[in-house]
Amino acid sequence: MSKDDTQKSLRSENVRWESGALSLEERETLNGHKAAVVWFTGLSGSGKSTIAKKLERTLFTCHKIHTMFLDGDNLRHGLNGDLGFSSADRQENIRRTAEVAHLGASHGQVVLCSFISPYCRDREFVRSLSPEDRFLEIYVKCDIEELKRRDTKGLYAKAIAGEIKHFTGISAPYEEPEAPELTVRSDQQSVEEIVEQILELLKEKDVI
Repeated sequence: MSKDDTQKSLRSENVRWESGALSLEERETLNGHKAAVVWFTGLSGSGKSTIAKKLERTLFTCHKIHTMFLDGDNLRHGLNGDLGFSSADRQENIRRTAEVAHLGASHGQVVLCSFISPYCRDREFVRSLSPEDRFLEIYVKCDIEELKRRDTKGLYAKAIAGEIKHFTGISAPYEEPEAPELTVRSDQQSVEEIVEQILELLKEKDVI
């Protein structure tokens, strides 16, 4: 789904975008850093949220960066609580999340998003909402056998037993990113090493 497709599907009539009193540039000047969306994608249990939270703590403590953290499970407790795990529901899950992330970034935040987001088309839609170099896709790669071995939440065992339907990597597909800004290996690198790589990327992109 493209940004144009989303605009065409709007059902609300007679509405217009109301800009705030402050521009993004003014907010960035106040904050002392650029805004961006950092999107962590990968299979369940690969470490996306662990890495994102460690990064957020480092950005806050060492760089005084204004951040926002969006996690897939958290949003399914509220905003996306009416969605299941079919292909259509997954698409809508990411569409809603993308709009929230866009709002956060437009208010000067570095928005850290941790979502399996298995489909390339959905991740490309998220990217389409951000200016160039303000969307950073981080592919947290981990061998599926290692994920089955870890299985900290017991989800893989349930999926293999058929107790969970549409489980990404087992009974539902995951489309690997074709050109992410960064690929990390959570089965080969420590969280600290990965965070350092992301920090270097943020500096390279002039976000921090």
